[in-house]
Amino acid sequence: MKYENSKSVILIFLILVSIILTWNLWTYQPNFDMMESSNDYVAEVTLKEKQELQEIITPDLVLFHHNGQHYGTTNAVEVDKMMDEIRKWSFYDIENYSDNVENIKELVHGNGNAEIVFPADVPIEIYRSVLKFEEKRIPAFNFNRIIINVENSEKGNGIVYFVSSDYQKVYMSHISPALLNEFNRNFFKNAVDYQAYFAFDASEQRTIFIPDGKLEMMEYKYLPVVLNSEAFKEALFSDPSFVQRGTISQVEEYSDVSSKMTVDSNTNMLLYINPNAESNYVENSYDLLMRSIDFINGHGGWTDPYRYVAKDEKRKSVKFRLYSTDGYPVFNESGMSEIQEVWGRNEITKYVRPNIALELPLTTEMAKVTVPSGSEALEFLKSRKSFKPELLEQLVLGYRMTRAQDVNKLILLEPSWFYRYNQEWGQITKEDLGGILHGLE
Repeated sequence: MKYENSKSVILIFLILVSIILTWNLWTYQPNFDMMESSNDYVAEVTLKEKQELQEIITPDLVLFHHNGQHYGTTNAVEVDKMMDEIRKWSFYDIENYSDNVENIKELVHGNGNAEIVFPADVPIEIYRSVLKFEEKRIPAFNFNRIIINVENSEKGNGIVYFVSSDYQKVYMSHISPALLNEFNRNFFKNAVDYQAYFAFDASEQRTIFIPDGKLEMMEYKYLPVVLNSEAFKEALFSDPSFVQRGTISQVEEYSDVSSKMTVDSNTNMLLYINPNAESNYVENSYDLLMRSIDFINGHGGWTDPYRYVAKDEKRKSVKFRLYSTDGYPVFNESGMSEIQEVWGRNEITKYVRPNIALELPLTTEMAKVTVPSGSEALEFLKSRKSFKPELLEQLVLGYRMTRAQDVNKLILLEPSWFYRYNQEWGQITKEDLGGILHGLE
């Protein structure tokens, strides 16, 4: 009897297990959502961290026109301090003031003004995410200078001007006088603590401000880190699985049916071209610049401190330049200190950049040097027979990047004077102050 009862219990248990398993089999549905949207789950290809707009679009010079004298700084830390304060301001009542300007030089460089200078024109639509504007809608314009009229703070007015390249447009805005007084206390009243500058009137429309006296700068040496070519392949090609790779004379070549990427270890340059992209790109400067920044952020391409320095709406191109840690621009004849993009309608058509990063400074190799004065550099330019002052646009201190021909292929940053003349950059070295000019791309 007990045996029969045990058989019954076991049989009932097996029947119940069978029912449960059968039910699970009938009602089971595999999770196809993960597979259908698998592209969303592929790990994002990034070489470095993304950068914020204010790190990429930033001024490289601040001038103070104080008591009839001119002072300024390019120091990245000092400029960031000023911009940190300006980003806290609320701007209001912004309007086109161009027709009311009688003397543009006086408005921009006049006594009592602080002049925040950007390397290139900035669309206000982009920079309104960096600055605060009280109105939801403001006029669309480009600017490359912010003029803070400090003297008017004593009259109860807080006036800030946004001035476009070559002074074609001037927009006036207002801030609280209390904010202006604070900027005066924190920075403007201490103008004499910064580097002295002198003015050179290149033309009726343009005044150039040049550091006065001899200055000291550091020489740097870096052991370059070569970036991963495979990571760029994964980031740049629409379907990396179809990309073929080959090597010819130390040049890596990656290609699919429509695009090609070359990485040259001799020049440390990467070139990606997509010739099939539509070329009839008609969008505005905001879209061009924003798309260019988003593209590099998309694969973490800010491998060094690059800044926005130029855009060409006709050619649909944008350029970013490497800056030293102390805030000086870096130049190289082969483009090794620049990132350049050219755009079609929906796709990038050309992407040129270095394939190295300056991550390993050799601190024991750093040396402080004295560079020739700005007066000497200017006199050298003026002594050239073909020199036309109205074509001189900038004269700045910076670094020339070169690559040593040793086993480690160290990267050298050497201080020098650089000038922008007729829209082209050139260099004056210490040795060149009696010699020839070196043209730069």
